[in-house]
Amino acid sequence: MLGLEGPCWVGLAPDGGLAVSEEFGDVQLFGSARQPLGSLGDLTGHPFGSPAGVCTDAAGGVIVADQRRRQVTLFRQAREPICLVSEGLRRPLGVACGPQGQLLVADAEDGDIKVYQSHLELD
Repeated sequence: MLGLEGPCWVGLAPDGGLAVSEEFGDVQLFGSARQPLGSLGDLTGHPFGSPAGVCTDAAGGVIVADQRRRQVTLFRQAREPICLVSEGLRRPLGVACGPQGQLLVADAEDGDIKVYQSHLELD
């Protein structure tokens, strides 16, 4: 239906759309009517290794866990991507935002959920 290649993880994107990671590919964005908006890699020039979990923060930024690059990156409209976490990650798969802006990362390699304090201060 959406023309995806190896969809792995799906999360809500800003404005009621979807962000879908593709295995060994990119993260595709869709609008609220499920119309394609483009990929994060093409829109930002960011090279992904193996994108996995995706989520949206309170400010509307899309956060992506990249298990091959061992990092979590924040993508905000019309801004350069920001690496939020890279140290101490071995195989980040899932990401979520907590109610006070915490970043939660599921690291499959060591079986932990890692909690980082507010990433919203990176403006």
